[in-house]
Amino acid sequence: MLIRYKKAYEKIAMGLLSFMPNEKDLKKLQISMKMYETEAGWQLFLWKKEDDIVGVIGVIIDGDKVEVQHISVNPSHRHEGIGKCMLQSVKDLHEDKEFFPNEYTASFFEKCDENEGKNSTDA
Repeated sequence: MLIRYKKAYEKIAMGLLSFMPNEKDLKKLQISMKMYETEAGWQLFLWKKEDDIVGVIGVIIDGDKVEVQHISVNPSHRHEGIGKCMLQSVKDLHEDKEFFPNEYTASFFEKCDENEGKNSTDA
């Protein structure tokens, strides 16, 4: 289930974001979190499975375009289709907008495209 980020989830969100290659540095990670908390176009969502938060997806909305900035799933929950579900859920929220990846999420988008029609839950 997709839920909107709240300050109470800061530590878990930072932990999940730290799996992204561009968020390994603590200062960079803190800057990203501040942007999600303060910038109107930056939106961060968490994925809750049962009682655990296992994924995070962050987007930047600019007019009719949505750039997927971050997408990360807890390693113990990968290959369950959670990444794909998060992406689809955010697309459903902004169905009138065009989605595109950044350099760090492009390979995930490609993987989703490759698996379209294969009925795969690998994400």
